Amino acid sequence: VDLGQRILIVGCDPKADSTRLILNSKAQDTVLHLAAQEGSVEDLELQDVLKVGYKGIKCVESGGPEPGVGCAGRGVITSINFLEENGAYDDVDYVSYDVLGDVVCGGFAMPIREGKAQEIYIVMSGEMMALYAANNIAKGILKYAHSGGVRLGGLICNERQTDRELDLAEALASRLNSKLIHFVPRDNIVQHAELRKMSVIHYAPDSKHAGEYRALAEKIHANSGQGTIP
Repeated sequence: VDLGQRILIVGCDPKADSTRLILNSKAQDTVLHLAAQEGSVEDLELQDVLKVGYKGIKCVESGGPEPGVGCAGRGVITSINFLEENGAYDDVDYVSYDVLGDVVCGGFAMPIREGKAQEIYIVMSGEMMALYAANNIAKGILKYAHSGGVRLGGLICNERQTDRELDLAEALASRLNSKLIHFVPRDNIVQHAELRKMSVIHYAPDSKHAGEYRALAEKIHANSGQGTIP
């Protein structure tokens, strides 16, 4: 947003918590929840599900079924189809799909599979399971790269303060024929902002950590079109 770009965030997580800090509120109503209330997704209007948050960022949550019932990935498919049919993608420069990283079900992979996403950025850390999950996501990107044109934009390391974390992140990026876009240092200001239902840039715009996120945004913007096949 600080770069003058118009942003839409589509939360593709059943917890529906991708946009709450942008909206400065509790989790917003999801497409699936509202569709269940109204009877079907055809009964919804775009303004029912699309909320505008900090600095005009548009926010949508796909949501999911009750725990143990139905397919959560189906919510992602339903939501994206609804947004397309109702013009949600008009007048935006970037659409960010926030997708579960440790689930490889076909529904969650829809932004990759259907060619909705051009570039995937994997947020990971130096912990073994995070590295493992990042590698799995790269396999999924490879599967659809030739047919759908999706590319791996790079890795973003969210520091957990494990041993030699930066080295591990750079080594994995290299193995995946990609690069480490940014190393985000650990800072408790993130938790302080979360407690107030705010993003760090909203809560403490002049903080060092807000500067890290701005640097990350600039790098992603500059990296557009330079993704690779892992």
